Amino acid sequence: MFVKIFGVFLFIAGIILIIFTEWFLNNFGRIDWAEQKLGGGTRSFLKILGLILIFVGLLMIFDLFGGIVLWIFSPLMPK
Repeated sequence: MFVKIFGVFLFIAGIILIIFTEWFLNNFGRIDWAEQKLGGGTRSFLKILGLILIFVGLLMIFDLFGGIVLWIFSPLMPK
């Protein structure tokens, strides 16, 4: 139950991060790494981060997060 609630929180945080990108940029400033490495700079970084939060939140809401994590890290697990 906690995982689904946390998933909803991540989903909403991702939506807020995408919608209010300009507000976050004005209040927290630019990210130097993103300005140097990404074509769109900090705005692109914040939107990509928001999309990742939405994706992970949806995985948690629909109970798919554990399976994905096991699939990604299964080669590292001892047999």
